Amino acid sequence: MRAYSNKTGFTLVEALVALAIFGIILAILSNFLLQGMRFQTFASEQQQQVEFARSSAQTMVKELREAEPGDDGSYILNRAEDQEIIFFSNIDADQATERVRYFLDGTTFKKGIIEPSGEPIIYDQATETVTTLVEYIRNGTTPIFLYYNGDYPGDMTHNPLPTPTRLTETKLLNVYLRINVNESQAPNQTEVITEVQIRNLKNNL
Repeated sequence: MRAYSNKTGFTLVEALVALAIFGIILAILSNFLLQGMRFQTFASEQQQQVEFARSSAQTMVKELREAEPGDDGSYILNRAEDQEIIFFSNIDADQATERVRYFLDGTTFKKGIIEPSGEPIIYDQATETVTTLVEYIRNGTTPIFLYYNGDYPGDMTHNPLPTPTRLTETKLLNVYLRINVNESQAPNQTEVITEVQIRNLKNNL
């Protein structure tokens, strides 16, 4: 008599189906891990740029607070635009007053410094040293700098100064930076906001 075995195995079709299911699960897990790694990298870079923005804002506030006339006799404020400000301040505690420029270049926030030189003293723009402070600034057309002519905090509830009167009437500023490393991903953009009063332009000296 012929003996029959009760043992059964996978047919070729069953093996292919199992392999396909395993492949799908592996792809899902791989995508999940990849997305997690991308999110972690993005979050880390976002936090780094936010810290750069906060540090830059603190330095800028200190320099603006102590702003003074240039060594060539220039007025304290040299330029007062929505995305750029130029002023004079002794930022390194030496005998010279530097020309300091903060400005937005595309989506990069930068700082330019010119040391006074010559006799008579000049600020040669060809000698400006420019450094990158913060990347991924998403202000767009929203001003980084708002200018006011009163004393904080009362004046901050009113409209900022228009361009023609900023150089002569500004007493305090609001600084606003909006940071987002990748606008297509979470977390949402982070805002860094600060105010500063220029001591040498205060009304209540």
